[in-house]
Amino acid sequence: MAANFPTTPYLIVIFSTYISHLMLTLGNPNPWTILLPTKLQTLQIANRLRDDPDAIKLASSDYGNIVREIPAAVLYPSSVNDIASLIKFAHSSSTPFTIAARGQGHSVRGQAMARNGVVVDMTSLKNHRNGYGITVSWSPSMGFYADVGGEQLWVDVLHATLEHGLAPVSWTDYLYVTVGGTLSNAGIGGQTFRYGPQISNVYEMDVINGKGDFVTCSPQKSTKLFHAVLGGLGQFGIIARARIALEPSPTRVKWVRMLYNDFSAFARDQELLISINGRKQKNALDYLEGLLLMDQGPPDNWRSSFFPLSDHSRIISLVTKHGIIYCLEVAKFYDDRSINSSVDKVLQNMFEGLSFIPGYKFEKDISYVDFLNRVRSGELKLQSQGLWDVPHPWLNLFVPKSQISDFNSGVFKDIVFNLNITTGPVLFELNGPKIQLEYPLMAIENFLDAIFLVKLLLLT
Repeated sequence: MAANFPTTPYLIVIFSTYISHLMLTLGNPNPWTILLPTKLQTLQIANRLRDDPDAIKLASSDYGNIVREIPAAVLYPSSVNDIASLIKFAHSSSTPFTIAARGQGHSVRGQAMARNGVVVDMTSLKNHRNGYGITVSWSPSMGFYADVGGEQLWVDVLHATLEHGLAPVSWTDYLYVTVGGTLSNAGIGGQTFRYGPQISNVYEMDVINGKGDFVTCSPQKSTKLFHAVLGGLGQFGIIARARIALEPSPTRVKWVRMLYNDFSAFARDQELLISINGRKQKNALDYLEGLLLMDQGPPDNWRSSFFPLSDHSRIISLVTKHGIIYCLEVAKFYDDRSINSSVDKVLQNMFEGLSFIPGYKFEKDISYVDFLNRVRSGELKLQSQGLWDVPHPWLNLFVPKSQISDFNSGVFKDIVFNLNITTGPVLFELNGPKIQLEYPLMAIENFLDAIFLVKLLLLT
């Protein structure tokens, strides 16, 4: 995430419309010794700065594949001290330059780029023993937790904690992103309605601030920095370590999809299901999202293969008849000690009175790991077909419950469907006040009842 030093931190405007930023052609970058202050060559980190074509090309792109910003150099740190040295130098330099921390580059508008500055390749820390790694511990006040380096991938956190029979409780839909990256962007997914976003499940962090200082912060210590960094788009510091809450992990998942042709019924049932959201409520769902099925191909999409092939033809007929079908996707986690029939009974009781189309409820029972990692196979398939490295325009919007019906009519029907502008999934999930207001850059004022997070992703 890009930050200029020394400056007053500010919010990045993600959805800019500057045409000059679209698909800039990569040229031959100037040597970093010309673009950056010459005194930088005297630091010990100078030999870890690279400006070769491979390093520059990777640091000039991201998942969005829309923006190109060419840095002067890329830092491959051997420890967090290298990062601190770079930031401290930039802060004190009479010629400040941009620094951006890059994990997996899963941003969509160049937020992890640094034009004529330095991109810090955070994943380099995984190749050295000086990183934080992943360590599971316990304390009387916090219970089980994991101290995790900001460069670590969530999929690695999952596997490391499962070795102890534990796991974090809040996940994004895609696991091959870094801990520091999602915590800088809130980390919202299908569990948010119950467990809050990922930033609500952090006890403590080590942060390298804009002066290059190491600061340990928490809700009790350096509180302002703690809440600013979580969801702060990287503008207030780089996350070196996060202490993440853990709970006993499930082993199995009951995964259910229900189809609707009436948007009001669909939205009403979502709200009913998320109203049972207590962290310790055994009869609460663990995951809830929604998606749109439109007359644009098979009912399964690249994100996951779910519907039985034997049912594809009748689902397609339903979509053809109504134009748009709304799909409510839910999951209930359980473990080997639970009786399968008891989980089925809980779900049966929850689904009583719901208004989905009779005969269009579909269920799967899969492992916990396979469910959390369900998007990966689709990604690998697209990569093998050469269809992954394409532009990914992606828009996330918070829409209040009072306006979601108008949004359905004005956007989903009048724009998305009528103009046929999307071939990717259109996702939206219902979240209540679990998105907490103490994070200033995630504040959602006056939406304390219920909100929809609308995700529009176009695969070109």
